Amino acid sequence: MALGEPWREPNRWLNGAAWAYKGHPSARVGGGTDRRPGAPTYPLWSCRSKGMQPAMLALWSLLLLWGLATPCQGLLETVGTLARIDKDELGKAIQNSLVGEPILQNVLGSVTAVNRGLLGSGGLLGGGGLLGHGGVFGVVEELSGLKIEELTLPKVSLKLLPGFGVQLSLHTKVGMRCSGPLGGLLQLAAEVNVTSRVALGVSSRGTPILILKRCNTLLGHISLFSGLLPTPLFGVVEQMIFKVLPGLLCPVVDSVLGVVNELLGAVLGLVSLGALGSVEFSLATLPLISNQYIELDINPIVKSVAGDIIDFPKSRAPAKVPPKKDHTSQVMVPLYLFNTMFGLLQTNGALDMDITPELVPSDVPLTTTDLAALLPEALGKLPLHQQLLLFLRVREAPTVTLHNKKALVSLPANIHVLFYVPKGTPESLFELNSVMTVRAQLAPSATKLHISLSLERLSVKVASSFTHAFDGSRLEEWLSHVVWAVYAPKLNVALDVGIPLPKVLNINFSNSVLEIIENAVVLTVAS
Repeated sequence: MALGEPWREPNRWLNGAAWAYKGHPSARVGGGTDRRPGAPTYPLWSCRSKGMQPAMLALWSLLLLWGLATPCQGLLETVGTLARIDKDELGKAIQNSLVGEPILQNVLGSVTAVNRGLLGSGGLLGGGGLLGHGGVFGVVEELSGLKIEELTLPKVSLKLLPGFGVQLSLHTKVGMRCSGPLGGLLQLAAEVNVTSRVALGVSSRGTPILILKRCNTLLGHISLFSGLLPTPLFGVVEQMIFKVLPGLLCPVVDSVLGVVNELLGAVLGLVSLGALGSVEFSLATLPLISNQYIELDINPIVKSVAGDIIDFPKSRAPAKVPPKKDHTSQVMVPLYLFNTMFGLLQTNGALDMDITPELVPSDVPLTTTDLAALLPEALGKLPLHQQLLLFLRVREAPTVTLHNKKALVSLPANIHVLFYVPKGTPESLFELNSVMTVRAQLAPSATKLHISLSLERLSVKVASSFTHAFDGSRLEEWLSHVVWAVYAPKLNVALDVGIPLPKVLNINFSNSVLEIIENAVVLTVAS
């Protein structure tokens, strides 16, 4: 029989031993916890106050049903970042916590590749480790000297429970030894299926959290590898193992959830934007659960370097999120974050530039002679061969448009054109009001959405002129050449900070499929 498949040979399995984790705070009603010793609990699931009024109780019930309802497709009325975590990713996070990924070294102590992590020889569950021979499991000495020597790497399977949380199953084999009734050493192995009901809630820090509510242990086939054990005594040993294993294996489940909760907690946090400030992610609503994924509505709070909250106008237009395919996870980046990023650049002066002759390549025309050739009737009397100076100032916040698989940015800029006078201060020629429409190329990395710009078009109108009046549109081609030769590199350097993505169970979005939809960008990565 395949490991952990009791339904194929039910006669080999004993009746399940239900084991409520009463010793842990999460077993109490309203006892959500962030799994740290001494951490306060967050009363998500119910209220126990004796003075609770019926109306208040009804309100709590309504909020619970609303928060844990099954996510639906359709128009998303929030400007927040949406994350949909596929159940496969949750399963991988749990499996990795058992194998011994680097995060376990930080959370559970020293686990190296040499001892093969949690379950290897010398690891947390292996020989010499926390659960190995001579470890914590050795305290069951009074049970005929029974000791747990080895746990094989559990096979993880899980099922999402809409409106509640997760049903988690760990299938493993347990190697044991004890002193035989006829003397000598007995070595036994048992197949075990540990099934837990895990609630999804919110910790006191406002992070998603998995809370162990109930743990059941099914004991399967027991094999005797060495020693003598009379048949009448075999059932006694079997019953002894049946009583001991729940108390030994269910805390392992809770430890695994503690590791995964650390990963879920990393979804929320402060991400630096360098000199622009930072973005702090927080949950906007309670997590939502379907039978395929967990949905997190994450609110990005943008702060200045001084820590002040910056609230740029939010788009009122909803984003219609495409359906999520099975075995994929999604992150939706809202239009608000794009507008906020460019708004921060504008208020910090990062979009302004003085274009001097030293910055312009030699093949770019930037003299009064070149300008007079374009407008001879207006500028023909200018001194020839004098170098020009351009002051470019973005006076208003740029506007980003996400539509029809394209990302466009509109930058309204004032361009003041001057010319150098020998041994004198530059003299003004004219001022232009321009609108630069640039196309944004988006490229995801593991933790960010990177932006680079290229010019689509530039339109200008004359704001004021110290010479004769003229049609500003005749300068558009020249200005496009001059401005973009030096302005685009500056913009792309300023945008190098990127738009941060929430850390969702350490999912790497560098190979994700990027889709630009109305008012949002959706990143989809296969599990």
